[in-house]
Amino acid sequence: MNITVTRKGFVVGSVAASLSLAACGSRATAPAATSSDPVEVRVASLKGPTSIGLVAFMDKASLEQTGLTNTYDFQVYGTADEVLPKVISGDVDIALVPANVSSVLYNKTQGAIQALDINTLGVLSIVTGDASVAEFTDLAGRTVYLTGKGTTPEYVMGYLLDRAGITDAVTLEFKSEAAEVVSALAADPSAVGILPEPYKTAALAKNDSLSSPVALSDVWDSLATDGSRMVTGVTIVRREFAENNAQTVEEFLAQQESSVDVVKADPATYAQSVVNHGIIDAAPVAEKAIPGCNLVCLTGDDMKAALSGYLDVLSQFDASSVGGTLPGDDFYYGV
Repeated sequence: MNITVTRKGFVVGSVAASLSLAACGSRATAPAATSSDPVEVRVASLKGPTSIGLVAFMDKASLEQTGLTNTYDFQVYGTADEVLPKVISGDVDIALVPANVSSVLYNKTQGAIQALDINTLGVLSIVTGDASVAEFTDLAGRTVYLTGKGTTPEYVMGYLLDRAGITDAVTLEFKSEAAEVVSALAADPSAVGILPEPYKTAALAKNDSLSSPVALSDVWDSLATDGSRMVTGVTIVRREFAENNAQTVEEFLAQQESSVDVVKADPATYAQSVVNHGIIDAAPVAEKAIPGCNLVCLTGDDMKAALSGYLDVLSQFDASSVGGTLPGDDFYYGV
């Protein structure tokens, strides 16, 4: 769904599909802005968890009197492939994209984009009806259903299974979509699946025999030794835009930080906003999913440590998943 948000409100249109908990603490000081004049900032994001933390900011930007120095034009898209060409062509200034896509864009543009922050950590969890599965290592000897063959979910699982020492003891069976994983769980009470938010929350709501004992983000944090985190979404900015509008970028980051904080603190209030902006289809699901969406706003050195290590893991499985090479230090805004 394509949503444009302006000070006067938002309009919902349609788009075609397809390609393939901490807030922003202390940010590094950005270079001085070249102009203090108001700027219209064009922001693209995606349906799903990575946009949820923005909804309070989006609501604010839709008001007649916003209190903001700049204006913000938000558009929500269905897939990343709709956003990439707009960033490359300069039609979008800031975008919220999958973590590996941020690296792909850096490489495609020869370093013309930077990572502003991590907006979402891991959103994958173990879901099962088998009470004997309580820890990640309990997957040993089992078949695990998941989506994402040849993409980041496979690489994440490969890394975690290796770190846990159970690679040879677990069989991964890939499905084409999350609904097929849910069907496998419903058909076999002992089955184990990996589901992202909000599919995990929807599955638990429909089948009270299921539970979600383990979040893969927690497993990553317990097994990683390099400061890396499991990262789902990254906010990027065109380098030229950031260099010419540093004060504007700082306002965006401050508003994003505040938005993440209030959405996490009050899911019930902001669930309908999530639906209004076309991010998730149902408010009850959104409300229950928000706590598990791992919304964050990590900047500076924290962002670099978390993201660089995550991208390195992906590149070891498939260099093309990060655009061929890892980004240089200039990729990380404010570092």
